[in-house]
Amino acid sequence: MAENSSAETPSTEPQARKVTYCGVCTLPPEYCEFGGTAKKCKEWLENEYPDMHERLYSEVIISHILILHRTAAVAATLSTLSIDAQKRAQKDSAKKEAKAAQQEKRAAEDKAAAKVLIKRVERNKRKYVTAVSGLEAHGLDLKKVAKEWGKKFATGSSVTKTASGSEEVVVQGDNSDEIYDWVADVGNVPEDNIELIEDKKKKGG
Repeated sequence: MAENSSAETPSTEPQARKVTYCGVCTLPPEYCEFGGTAKKCKEWLENEYPDMHERLYSEVIISHILILHRTAAVAATLSTLSIDAQKRAQKDSAKKEAKAAQQEKRAAEDKAAAKVLIKRVERNKRKYVTAVSGLEAHGLDLKKVAKEWGKKFATGSSVTKTASGSEEVVVQGDNSDEIYDWVADVGNVPEDNIELIEDKKKKGG
């Protein structure tokens, strides 16, 4: 009984499979199209294994045709979408340009109206400081200006906050005339926008 049962049981040993390799690139013909000698591989396969050549390359052609159809359909859809997208983009661009132009106009108007106030302030014992405000409206960096003035006049110069919460550059000493010339020449601020103010210390009664 054991012998009969063994004879009826199918063999589970792996069966040998014959694999064909390309005589040009040595890869299986299914992978020849990914190599650099696809044309020569195709000619070799057609001569050596015409049946395999027909089967493989007919599948490739059908696959390529399907891909082309899908690509054309996607392109048509994208074309329709792109027209709408272009219209939206043009509207958005026009809005942004109009907004930017309006902002530039407002900034130019603010700059034209902005005053740079150079105030000479008298302190105790006829000592003075020069306080300058409004520079930032003309694109000047207050910290850089304070540093440059400190070197130029060889004195203390710093950025401080005013009572209203804005910032000004305060330079030790009476340098109002020199600062006026610097603001006009180096800072490129029109002279019509520069104003000199003298703030004298009030004497006690």
